[in-house]
Parts: sequence; C-alpha cells; structure tokens
Amino acid sequence: MKSSEFFGKFRSSFVWWNIFAMVVVVVLIFAGVKYGLNIYTHHGEAIVVPDLKNMSCDKARLLLEQSNLNIVVSDSGYNKMLPADCILAQTPGCGSKVKAGHIIYVTVNSTSSPTISIPDIVDNSSMREAVAKLTAMGFRLTPPVHVPGEKDWVYGIMCRGRRVSTGDRLSTEVPLTLEVGSGTYDEDEDINYTEPEYDTGEEPAVDDFEEVTEPPSTMN
Repeated sequence: MKSSEFFGKFRSSFVWWNIFAMVVVVVLIFAGVKYGLNIYTHHGEAIVVPDLKNMSCDKARLLLEQSNLNIVVSDSGYNKMLPADCILAQTPGCGSKVKAGHIIYVTVNSTSSPTISIPDIVDNSSMREAVAKLTAMGFRLTPPVHVPGEKDWVYGIMCRGRRVSTGDRLSTEVPLTLEVGSGTYDEDEDINYTEPEYDTGEEPAVDDFEEVTEPPSTMN
C-alpha cells in the first residue's frame, strides 16, 4: 500500500466519525465513574450527629431515623440519678459530621447497679491496699472496724451485718466495712512462744555413766 493511499483513508469522514465516537465513549465512561461514585458514596453530603445524652433510647432511635442514621446499643452503665434505658454516652459524639446510614453507638443506663466479685483481700493485704482496690472497683466503704490483730491488716469484710467472702458478688451500691487489726491482742488469747533451735555443728555430748539394772551383790 502506497503512503498516499494510507493517508488518504484519514480523509474519509467515516474514519473521523469513528474516532469521534470512541472519544465520546471514553469521556462518558470517565464521567459516569466519577459522578456515579460520588452519588454512591454521598460525596459532599454530611449529617450532623445530634446530642442523645439523657434521652430515652426509643426517642433517640426515632430522631436518628428521621436523619437517616442508625442506632446500636453497644454497652450499659449505671447512674442512679437517671432513669433506666436513657443514653449515657454516644459514639460519634454530638456535633460530629457523618454520612447517611452511619451507625451511632450508644451506652444505656441499666435498671440496677452492677454486681462485682469481692477480690482476694481478706488476710492478704493491708487496709491501704484493700481500700484502694475496692474503691477503684466502685465499692463504697464505711469507717473500718478494729479487731485484735496486726495493725492495719485486713481480717474480714462485713456487708449489712454479715461477713462476706472472696468471690461473693455484691452491688456497688451496698457499703462495705473492713475489719482491720488494731495492733493489740486479747488478754485471753494464748500466745505460744517456741525457743528456736540452733545447729552448732557439734555432736551431742555423751554422758559417761553405766546403766545399772540391779543392785550389786554383797560380798560375804
């Protein structure tokens, strides 16, 4: 094929229309992908998260549905000053901007105070250690009761007049009383002292005597 014939084909309107159609198709594809993704991902659309704290869970759900948002209860807490089933916390927080369909996770108020197991502190820790551990767990403590024993050593835990043991589950609303040593002992308490035995490394002494089992015979 001669070069004049080859370049002559580009002068044909049919070829140029095909090229033009291909360019239009490519442009439409790029435009469709760009704007289609924006529509699918709600590009530029933002919804401000409302304040749900202290609101009942049903009311919060209705409010979020009106804004095309979803709600999921992820945890529970306890605040005796607030009614049960009200919202204590939310994620994302109030004022955050999210897209439609976003999930708002909330913590709701429980109907009763949580119960927690008593840790192993009886006869195993000082009063300072026990107080720090129990208060960190959420328990309330009354002034300690002193009993005979080593000073400030924990000998028991009382709850409403009864002794509780390690592992017992109690409400954090119920106050606890520690029984701690006063540093003194009862006069009637017998204290046995044992002399220590020391190993000197020496063999025990042997008495030089002969055991006599019957009186010696008398000489006539």
